[in-house]
Amino acid sequence: MSFDDLVSWLGDGAIPYYLALAKCVFAVLFVMQLVPVLIWAERKGAAYIQDRPGPNRAHIMGIRAGGLVHTLNDVVKLVMKEDIIPGHVEKRYWAAAPVIAMSVALMTWIVVPFGDNFLGYQLKVSDIDGGLLFVLAGTSIGVYGVMLAGWASNNKFSLLGGLRASAQMVSYELSMGLSAVVVFLMAGSVSLSNIAEMQAGAIWNWTVFTPVGLLAFVLFWTAAFAETNRTPFDLPEGEAELVGGYHTEYSSLRFALFFMGEYANMIVAASVTATLFFGGYNVPFVTPDMLREHSDGVLIAAGAAIPLLVVFAVVAWKRRERPFYQALPAGDARLKEPMFFVAVWLGAAGACAALAVAGLLGVSQQLSLNTLTFGWLENATVFGPDLVAAVVGITVLIAKVLFGCWFFIWVRWTVPRFRYDQLMDLGWKRMLPLALANVLAAGIWVALFPNGLLETLGLK
Repeated sequence: MSFDDLVSWLGDGAIPYYLALAKCVFAVLFVMQLVPVLIWAERKGAAYIQDRPGPNRAHIMGIRAGGLVHTLNDVVKLVMKEDIIPGHVEKRYWAAAPVIAMSVALMTWIVVPFGDNFLGYQLKVSDIDGGLLFVLAGTSIGVYGVMLAGWASNNKFSLLGGLRASAQMVSYELSMGLSAVVVFLMAGSVSLSNIAEMQAGAIWNWTVFTPVGLLAFVLFWTAAFAETNRTPFDLPEGEAELVGGYHTEYSSLRFALFFMGEYANMIVAASVTATLFFGGYNVPFVTPDMLREHSDGVLIAAGAAIPLLVVFAVVAWKRRERPFYQALPAGDARLKEPMFFVAVWLGAAGACAALAVAGLLGVSQQLSLNTLTFGWLENATVFGPDLVAAVVGITVLIAKVLFGCWFFIWVRWTVPRFRYDQLMDLGWKRMLPLALANVLAAGIWVALFPNGLLETLGLK
């Protein structure tokens, strides 16, 4: 079956709808699959910084997966717990608050591009020209979930948490919006796709490597901490002062939505920051067209990861020599864990080897999908390179997002919480004047170097 036969089988004109559905599913999965990973990273990162083991007891048939199983246990626990609805709350608004908080986090990600195009279709869920404005609007709506939870709980501690959240988010949205204006001025567009395309190629094309872009990034990233209620800006929760803040009256799955919404917001904030300032899905010094042109070389390069993966497998095998496993009786299910990780790393090495072989089998720009699929896809010279470029773009974006999310976690367990007056002073007396001055500086920069500094000086 050729690719044209596949299109005919699906129906004329059906491809855009299938791709739209696939992109919607991918957007939800991208965020929701990273959420449990971040919860695990939060717990293990806190344990590492505080010099303790962290989650390591729960297991499934002996497989503890370094504490990942604890996250699965948390999900089951929160879903199975009794959903307690206090009698004094405003039930409809109280129930809607966690749904709003989680929905807005998922909704905002739909305009983030995770590739330039695939088979002629843009790799983002919604092709909105004003994607940057949509992100700012989404972050503004997110505060309604917290405010509604605080007000509808009819609890003074929850109400104070909601009021803190509204004041905090309004204060820091100004600096965030003005920092985004700097990127808009430099790109000449509010489309996140255009902003990402502007940063393709050399690493110095990234917005962060300009004076105004660097200051805009610092202000935007600081405001992102406040928008996501992360330490040192987690005053809306303030456990020592407000019990639990705006979600004091919530339990079971409703509390889980608030809990997961915070991590989903971290993912969105890191994705938008990576797109605005760090090239988004672009690889430094490599454009998507170069990836398509040299798709076979990209596949061959995947083989470079094989030695590292084999080393990981050897390390996993040697875990059997640790005192913990030596103390276990013969036949204990937990003895299977090292073997499980050996299988995982060797499987990944085998996948990289298969990709390298596919690249070696390729001729010119052909991906040799006909060989790998036993004739199911014939003459797939257009499909293959596009697939390679899309996978590389998604992988690069995920790496940048995970680094940003780890920075969130690192700061939480390193920097103490601000007092509320310090938080307001920082937002209004420091960041806002700097953001306004930076917008003026960005206008001057664009007027002096309309095509960029290097090209204007004839160095590019």
